[in-house]
Amino acid sequence: MAASSEARLQGQVAVVTGASRGIGRAAAIALAAEGATVIVNYASSSQAADAVVAEITGAGGQAMALQADVGQTDQVDSLVNTVMEKYGRVDVLVNNAGIARDTLLLRMKLEDWQAVIDLNLTGVFLCTRAISKIMLKQRAGRIINITSVVGEMGNPGQANYSAAKAGVIGFTKTVAKELASRGITVNAVAPGFIATDMTADIKAAEEILKLIPLGRYGQPEEVAGLIRFLAADAAAAYITGQVINIDGGMVMA
Repeated sequence: MAASSEARLQGQVAVVTGASRGIGRAAAIALAAEGATVIVNYASSSQAADAVVAEITGAGGQAMALQADVGQTDQVDSLVNTVMEKYGRVDVLVNNAGIARDTLLLRMKLEDWQAVIDLNLTGVFLCTRAISKIMLKQRAGRIINITSVVGEMGNPGQANYSAAKAGVIGFTKTVAKELASRGITVNAVAPGFIATDMTADIKAAEEILKLIPLGRYGQPEEVAGLIRFLAADAAAAYITGQVINIDGGMVMA
């Protein structure tokens, strides 16, 4: 997708974690369409990340793939240092990287708990801490954390994932208050069931669809549209500390 006529993020740099597939991939492409130079972060799938970069650059955009396990402090520092050496700024951070290791509580191993917490929650902390320092100097920035409706409502078999995503919500609200005075907005996007690799093998799909008033799974591009709004739209400059559900109506409060 080529840059839009407005190119609202022209000259800006966006870091999207876990951007080689699913929601992260769609977000990277959407932000590039707004003119941003996009850092396509990935943990292990270099081929998929390179494919995202090729799609963006093939459409006239700018992107670079960078490997980092964002649950590891040294790798986050390396990623941020590389971005700053090359571009000298970061304007948008999308904390999207995440994994699921689902099983019932009594069967859950400590390593399955810890792995999900380390990436899905600690990774958000590490990236936000590192990049907010840059944004504070710029006195501007938009941080978008990807949480989940299960962080609000829970889900059997996902104690680790639900806990991490609930933690992201609390983290988002606190950091939004800490950074607001410097013109930095911090919001959370809470997808419901989205058609990605993570949901492809769900066996109870028909039962889940009954819980969704719109009667279908969402698409990654729909979530990316919300991310794009929060990152680029002028109206979003007055939105911070919010959790915005995009779930087909599953959670109504």
